[in-house]
Amino acid sequence: MFFALLAVTFVIAFVVSLVVVKVFSPSIDKILCRIISDELSDAWLKYLKFAIYVVGISNGVRIWELEKYITAPQYEDAQIVELTQSRWILEVYRTVIGALQGMAWMLLVFFVFALIAYVIVRIFEMKHTQRKE
Repeated sequence: MFFALLAVTFVIAFVVSLVVVKVFSPSIDKILCRIISDELSDAWLKYLKFAIYVVGISNGVRIWELEKYITAPQYEDAQIVELTQSRWILEVYRTVIGALQGMAWMLLVFFVFALIAYVIVRIFEMKHTQRKE
């Protein structure tokens, strides 16, 4: 049962990450093309997609939380937590929310730095056009 839960949470986290990558790829690509040269923006886009998958899956599949289903607590007469239907639903919900939360933070950090980089690029462009005049 534990291995099924592990596999299901992995697949769910991967699908959620896939959806986020599909939704945000065009925006990220436009931002990177504007800030970085075209040759490098493709490489950065691939890296960011990979990072989204890693962050989504690692935050969605929380191994330390799933350990409670295979490891008995340390006190006397303790039992391993049983995987019931309610627990499955809770773990699926935690997987979706955890994956989305991790990717949201990662994308927020990316967009903040991209905004700073955009402002710097615009400042240099304005100075360059002023010198030509």
